[in-house]
Amino acid sequence: MRPATATAVAVTTLIGLGAAAFAAGRYASDAALKAPTGRPLPGEGRLTVHATGPGRVTLTRSLVSRRPGTYGLRGHGVHAVAGPVLDQVPHAADTVVRRLERVELGSLDPGVKVRFTPQLHVGDPSGALGVDHEDVDIPGELGSLPGWFVPGPRSTWVILVHGLGTTREHTMNLMPFLTERRLPVLAPAYRGDPGAPPPPDGLGHLGDSEWRDLDAAVRFAVRGGAERVILHGWSTGASMALHAAAHSALRERIAGLVLDSPILEWDTTLRSLAAARRMPAALLPLAVRAAQGRTGLHGDRLRAAADPDALRVPTLVFHGPDDTIAPWGPSRELAARRPDLVSLRTVAHAPHAAMWNADPARYEEALRRFLTPLV
Repeated sequence: MRPATATAVAVTTLIGLGAAAFAAGRYASDAALKAPTGRPLPGEGRLTVHATGPGRVTLTRSLVSRRPGTYGLRGHGVHAVAGPVLDQVPHAADTVVRRLERVELGSLDPGVKVRFTPQLHVGDPSGALGVDHEDVDIPGELGSLPGWFVPGPRSTWVILVHGLGTTREHTMNLMPFLTERRLPVLAPAYRGDPGAPPPPDGLGHLGDSEWRDLDAAVRFAVRGGAERVILHGWSTGASMALHAAAHSALRERIAGLVLDSPILEWDTTLRSLAAARRMPAALLPLAVRAAQGRTGLHGDRLRAAADPDALRVPTLVFHGPDDTIAPWGPSRELAARRPDLVSLRTVAHAPHAAMWNADPARYEEALRRFLTPLV
């Protein structure tokens, strides 16, 4: 083969390999960043409903179905709420019996496939909880953002921000607790949510751009009479809260942060999401590079927002070792470096963004103690 021909073949081969790598990286990053809003996170596994009876549901036995706490059961056209495992009833070797709290949509017929979700309620606060609320429109960077506002007499508002795998319906888990304490509550949607503007590139940014919609919610609260706000976020919502506390023009109004399963290392979370969606390990580095190139995600921005030395407000973190989407090591480091401001509540046997679900009473007691001096 002539040298020129060999060079041409080599160049063509490299171009082909480069194109293949680009396509593979794009495919893998899509798997991590294009998940439909509210779809249960990967890695949970589907469970089969074997039977239901008065106040109980029988599910396939697995680590998921034996998990302590209270969770939503979501399937095609189905939403129910399962409470703790019932220890005083007989269990077959391949099934688990849990308390059935209620069925909100559809029917839990034998053979129905469901997944666990931390999101207990469907609908809106008035319909799901019997809590009076207002539907509000929040002026955002990309357009109007729908939100729920639950009035209260206090001048400190709590802004609740959902994260990966849920919608703002997830925030209703905490609304009864907060309204009992007479706190105004604002639960905004953000870009990519139902009813909100889509992100310009069609991708989630793990809080890196979405935080500006939370900033819009802070402005809305201040215009509505809030003297101070407390930001309570799950997952990417927790990352958004950190960004807002660091960069918002109204950050002086932010009195405290509550971070549930915070994403503090976006590249680690992106790898976890892609791997959980069964991307081959060889594609994971390509997914990270492709995501960075397509979205502008940069770890330094998130590291700056979560810098322990830059933190200015009291912060309560709920996190635990069973979170496979956002490993809890960075949360432990944050608490260890700023014990004067950061309190970490470790929650065992809880998946990502489900720290309340695993032990609601303990979660709410820690939250009560945190909020009391701030409101």
